[in-house]
Amino acid sequence: MDAPPEQEDCLPFVRVAGYFEAMQLNAPRIIEANLDEGFLLLSDLGNRQYLDALLDDTATAPHLYADATAALLAMQSRGAAYQSQLPPYDDKLLRFELSLFHDWLCGTHLNIEFSDEAEQAWQKCCDLLVANALDQPQVFVHRDYHSRNLMLTTAGNPGILDFQDAVEGPLTYDLVSLLKDCYVQWPAEQVWQWALEFYNGLDATVHDCMDEDQFRRHFELMGAQRHLKAAGIFARLCHRDGKSAYLADVPRTLSYIIELGPRYPELGFVIELIKSRVLPGMEAHPE
Repeated sequence: MDAPPEQEDCLPFVRVAGYFEAMQLNAPRIIEANLDEGFLLLSDLGNRQYLDALLDDTATAPHLYADATAALLAMQSRGAAYQSQLPPYDDKLLRFELSLFHDWLCGTHLNIEFSDEAEQAWQKCCDLLVANALDQPQVFVHRDYHSRNLMLTTAGNPGILDFQDAVEGPLTYDLVSLLKDCYVQWPAEQVWQWALEFYNGLDATVHDCMDEDQFRRHFELMGAQRHLKAAGIFARLCHRDGKSAYLADVPRTLSYIIELGPRYPELGFVIELIKSRVLPGMEAHPE
């Protein structure tokens, strides 16, 4: 791994890799490190992403998601010893992430201007989503736990990558990243069944403070926050970093939020914004 220090700090990666090793989860091990020059020698997890395996053969999905869910449950339970050493997924960070949708996708990419009334409605949606995140049990959060960061391995599946931005945050964040993936999509009924399997694997103390209905609300509203953030990041990757290919993933990403309409009228403003202005704008400005 070559990460010039002036562009990237390797220390968080090294630190979190140590946590994963202590948790006995399958992540790259640090064999040698030269942090002054930004060089790391890592163990190899192969070149077969979950995404490739899932797209090649959808019949592998139940097995692969069972492995990923088991690893996530282990990360949260064993990670309790380390989560306080991670940065907090706090109000400030959650709101910054939501602002990416507002500023980069709506503003920079689509030139959508918010009236005072629309701005108030947007902030009300943000308040709802931030409160939902902060009201959940706080756990060790990978923060990008999806099919492009999970590797198919013969032992200890999955191999886990790209964990340097780990935080202490909401219990459902990594689960929604995994099951409502920005790069591959499954029927909503199947997603909920997999989510229930995760819920049933949680410790009884979590069940005592969060019944199935509350878990579903946390999970689904957490998804709205995650997908607004991701759509904004895709626009930022295009305009700031010259990576326009990610824009093709925006409609899939935002479709998860539209699905929530019948259950969450409080998301009405943002859903209508997506349906009436954002998605039509994406068709008109695909790059």
